[in-house]
Amino acid sequence: MLRRLSHVQPESFEFTPRNLAWAQAQITKFPEGRQQSAIIPLLWRAQEQEGWLTRPAIEYVADLLGMAYIRALEVATFYFMFQLHPVGRIAHIQICGTTTCMICGSGDLIAVCRDKIAPTAHTLSPDGNFSWEEVECLGACSNAPMAQIGKDYYEDLTAEKLAALIDALAAGQVPVPGPQNGRYSSEPLGGPVALAAMKGTGEPLNASAARAVALRDTVKRIDGSEAPLLTPWQRRPEAATDSGDLSDEPRPSEGRPVDGTGITVQQAAGTSPGRPVGKTEPAGQPADAKGTE
Repeated sequence: MLRRLSHVQPESFEFTPRNLAWAQAQITKFPEGRQQSAIIPLLWRAQEQEGWLTRPAIEYVADLLGMAYIRALEVATFYFMFQLHPVGRIAHIQICGTTTCMICGSGDLIAVCRDKIAPTAHTLSPDGNFSWEEVECLGACSNAPMAQIGKDYYEDLTAEKLAALIDALAAGQVPVPGPQNGRYSSEPLGGPVALAAMKGTGEPLNASAARAVALRDTVKRIDGSEAPLLTPWQRRPEAATDSGDLSDEPRPSEGRPVDGTGITVQQAAGTSPGRPVGKTEPAGQPADAKGTE
């Protein structure tokens, strides 16, 4: 499918200070000269900040990474997760239309979107608050039909439930994501058949829904203040040094015989109390371990 940028574009784009700090931290994941590898997460954060990916945002990220604009445009137009047209101020609704959801009624959900938002996909509602599209499989087939609204999944939907969700969002509410028919997660509709005695003994919401409720960022524009900035991939200076002393390095194949290729028959002894005893390997030791500790 040919994907083009919207004819409607803002004048400029820049990250919020905290999003810029986040972006600069992501760049440190990659070695010097390979910063362009951060293109996808930075474009994604730009979209999270604005709701959609604008041309000024694409060019801003390209400048940040020292890339030619065309290279950044190639990435942005290739991946369907990037929204190249304006989306609703409140929410962009993605209806899964692949086989399982289609069989279970995704067509009814699309009809709701056409009625309550706009007749065609990627079109803003008259008040500019909502937009919608049909997407390929979102991987929640056991809870079909479903939709992704913002960052979260709303599953086990009916036309009436989706209409109610849209009304709630329009009223400023953030409905609890996850199954909308009383299911805890993706257990059988009739109730769990494994560990059935544990039903009702855990948390009131599954882990995904509970985290969404705690963060309350389902349809929120991200400015970088939502979570602390962490860079666990950056090693401590003392851990990054190498003294060059190899005297304590393990040598598992030292003293082992080699075959015709020069490779040890067994790199390390497989001695184990659980190893079966055999004529060629008594005492549970590999044959080439005889005479060794």
